[in-house]
Amino acid sequence: MQDNLNTFGAAAAQPVEARSQFIWKCYAHVAGAIVAFAAIEAYLISSGVAQRIAGPMINNWLMVLGAFILVSWGASHVAHRLESTASQYAAFAVFIVAESLIFAPILLAAMMMQPGMIESAAAVTLLGTAGLVATAMITRKDFSFLRGLLVWGGMLVLVGIVGSILFGAHLGTWFSVGMIGFAGAAVLYDTSNIMHHYPTDKYVAASMALFASIALMFWYVLRLFMSRD
Repeated sequence: MQDNLNTFGAAAAQPVEARSQFIWKCYAHVAGAIVAFAAIEAYLISSGVAQRIAGPMINNWLMVLGAFILVSWGASHVAHRLESTASQYAAFAVFIVAESLIFAPILLAAMMMQPGMIESAAAVTLLGTAGLVATAMITRKDFSFLRGLLVWGGMLVLVGIVGSILFGAHLGTWFSVGMIGFAGAAVLYDTSNIMHHYPTDKYVAASMALFASIALMFWYVLRLFMSRD
């Protein structure tokens, strides 16, 4: 999710061919980021790194969750303010590695709980994302009005996490369900921005924003699966 987009040279104002190239380039980068994320996770788990970092992180799930959200927003914010494509790629690479480290303990825990849980959560996330992307592309509606909801919702989420840390409250199943809905709205918003507002030279930053929203959805879908077992 990203605000204050520069509409100069936005994809919606470009010829059909240039607009199509930009959109497909964005989705190709998102797909590449997902593959890179999966490869890094496989290495972290097979090498034992995930096991070494899991203990401290599992004992501080709420702090890890807060770091996850802050890294997602911070990395996307930085990427949008970098002018050179090389710098945007560097920020994207750092973000993927950071996400992989944050995800490693929860993926390890899910593997230990039930084989196939990660694959099921990933399938649900990808199907949900595909449906939301298709909705934005078919309707061609500008969902930029979701920005206010996402900003306020994000602030409430952070307040809730901080409150849970301070007062020892448990963020249960309904919190995960609500966050899946929040992430879905972010995917819809990011897809709409790709179609209507992103400058065509910002395909890396656009891809990064969408990947961050998909990762957020995956995190909470997996948390929901884990809470049922």
